[in-house]
Amino acid sequence: MVSARQLADFGYKAFSGSMMLLTLYGGYLCSVRAYHYFQRQSLLKQPEQEQMHADAVKD
Repeated sequence: MVSARQLADFGYKAFSGSMMLLTLYGGYLCSVRAYHYFQRQSLLKQPEQEQMHADAVKD
């Protein structure tokens, strides 16, 4: 028979483990979103830099 304390300890460990996994998954999602954001920013800045370079070559 499982005592109340053992059951509570198991519940606490299961809850703590699930919170740890959720935290790791949230960090992963945040880093992926930041990566995509900076990739998009660099793609948007690339034509501006090419235009500035073309203007500098014309002068």
